Amino acid sequence: MITSPQNPTLKLVRKLRQRRWRERLDMFVAEGEDLVEAGKQARWELVHELHAGRDVAPELLAAVSELASGTRVLAIFRRRWAAPDARPLRLFLDGVRDPGNVGSCLRSAYALGDAQVVLAPGSADPFAPKAVRASMGALFHRPPALAAEPPAGRLVVLDAHGSTPLWECDLTPPLTLCVGAERTGVTPALRARADEVARIPVCGDSLNVAMAATVALYEANRMATRERHA
Repeated sequence: MITSPQNPTLKLVRKLRQRRWRERLDMFVAEGEDLVEAGKQARWELVHELHAGRDVAPELLAAVSELASGTRVLAIFRRRWAAPDARPLRLFLDGVRDPGNVGSCLRSAYALGDAQVVLAPGSADPFAPKAVRASMGALFHRPPALAAEPPAGRLVVLDAHGSTPLWECDLTPPLTLCVGAERTGVTPALRARADEVARIPVCGDSLNVAMAATVALYEANRMATRERHA
């Protein structure tokens, strides 16, 4: 059992809190029984697995945990990326910088239409601890892709000041939905390329970017289901 905070594995866990080390070592940390089990079931490469009271002293595992309440199990996995594919529904993240929003987008994309998430440069790291937790295991089932541009095909940009209400847009696949940075939205060049710029009419200013993506994914999935059963 690990009893020293200077143990190399615990030092590695602390290093992996930082994006530069995750990228350099090609590893990341998942905490909690459900996330660790999801990674193992999806057959991601497991580097280390630590259980409190079995492999490591509980107080030492709690000290390296990102969870306020500590954790009972923690694992280090190798990162895995998908290649952009021809999936009928995609979600393109154009500079979404909050890792919690990135993780939530992964979760919604997997749940609503099994969409692929594609991240543009400048987006938050989907392997950051906050993103991994927010994905609730979707990261392991449908790892994201990286691309400088959205996949070819129809492109619908979500924008709080868009010209067309979402429900009036053609969201039938094949389709790429695009959301942008939390404050500034998508880049002007990407907005100019869009087939439609859609808004979700709401009371108040706007929705959180992950919530807006979830609404759009639901609507696209609903339209596709209706089309299949027409």
